Amino acid sequence: MTNTTKKTTPAEPTPETAIPAAETVLGPALRAGQKPQKVTFAHHLRIQGHDFAPGDVATMSPDYARQLRANGYLARERG
Repeated sequence: MTNTTKKTTPAEPTPETAIPAAETVLGPALRAGQKPQKVTFAHHLRIQGHDFAPGDVATMSPDYARQLRANGYLARERG
């Protein structure tokens, strides 16, 4: 028996129609009312399969940022 159905491949979305990916928030899930923080790494660190070098910027939960900052992995906030 021969299959005579045609298979079509979906067209790839153009950049204008592509949906932008949400920015990944590192660390545990945000609690109600929390907003993610942008942080700068002070030392090399591997989180969730991604390598971050000193000076790299990422977004993470405030609780996780506080913990990493206390351990010296993140640059101190300017304020």
